[in-house]
Amino acid sequence: MGKALIIGAGGVASVAIHKCCQNPDVFEEICIASRTVEKCEAIKNKLAGSRTIIHTAQLDADNTDMVIDLIKSFKPDIVMNLALPYQDLTIMDACLATGVDYLDTANYEPPDIAKFEYKWQWAYREKFAQAGVTALLGSGFDPGVTGIFCAYAQKHYFDEIHSIDIVDANAGDHGYPFATNFNPEINIREITANGRYYENGSWVETDPLSMKKVYDLPEIGPKSIYLMYHEELESLALNIKGIKRIRFWMTFSDNYLNHLRVLENVGMTSIEPIEFEGQQIIPLQFLKAVLPDPASLGPRTKGKTNIGCIIQGIKDGKPRTYYVYNVCDHQECYAEVGSQAISYTTGVPAMIGAMLMLKDIWKKPGVFNVEEFDPDPFMEALNKCGLPWQENFSPTLLD
Repeated sequence: MGKALIIGAGGVASVAIHKCCQNPDVFEEICIASRTVEKCEAIKNKLAGSRTIIHTAQLDADNTDMVIDLIKSFKPDIVMNLALPYQDLTIMDACLATGVDYLDTANYEPPDIAKFEYKWQWAYREKFAQAGVTALLGSGFDPGVTGIFCAYAQKHYFDEIHSIDIVDANAGDHGYPFATNFNPEINIREITANGRYYENGSWVETDPLSMKKVYDLPEIGPKSIYLMYHEELESLALNIKGIKRIRFWMTFSDNYLNHLRVLENVGMTSIEPIEFEGQQIIPLQFLKAVLPDPASLGPRTKGKTNIGCIIQGIKDGKPRTYYVYNVCDHQECYAEVGSQAISYTTGVPAMIGAMLMLKDIWKKPGVFNVEEFDPDPFMEALNKCGLPWQENFSPTLLD
């Protein structure tokens, strides 16, 4: 049916590529491109014998002209940006220049500012619409599936949604004293930023991890959850009818937070350059280099994740509550695709979003967040592709 250029060769990209190869009628041909071509070749070799034809290429995704040249050479129908969020805009520029559809899993972040906003990518709306090109933003799990969950609830169960609490819980254990489950630089930038949530038409800011609750999650039990800011709050606050409050919560162990506080106190989480032995280095990037590679955690990680949305609103004039969530097992993910559940829960939705675009099910000119499309085909695909979801119509609510 189509050709996909997949930029990135980390854990998420590896999962998405495996899943593309499980759907060869849709993904007839793919090209894996990364700064380190050896990583691309390693993924290709794992999938030897696949019906999907796999190519590899060396690419500096910070260089728009290089991306344009690769697109012109490979001639893909879609570019799946599974690289760093710093590179979103250069890749979007390349897609505009070549008239090729675009997909990513996380919003653009300036390298020198820990700031999570869609304004830079939303500024491309008119350009993509005029070019007749589709850009799908945030087709991972959160952002991504969480937005689909909310759109599905809005379509089928509510006349108005008033409150959404997104809860992302990882009960996996990799055995290391300290490691991050996805890119350490992006992960730590998120966690050390101020919290933020939407309430009654405005944004409320909090100190980092200053709001804590305990929530009993299906299949993994009671966990400490901390309020954070996450980019899907920004788009859902605009796209969900009647919303009054929306928050995002994530679990962290005491051990993880203790290590993080020490690293922060000694300056290792800083993104301000310092001079070391005559060179400018960024402490957080150095820390990333010495921490375990998230892609290496798969064989070590045991336990489950639980990510979902607790929703309150009105249906036929009566209050209604709803909880929709997915539980994912780290070891089952590793057995299937060689990656832990954090990469799996992001890589699978990336493939699904691309599949719906290639099938012209999700296709219209412009820049869109996932909740702006019909959620039903995505929800159906989640059940078929390894991320089955469950529903509860009388969940415990978060105050």
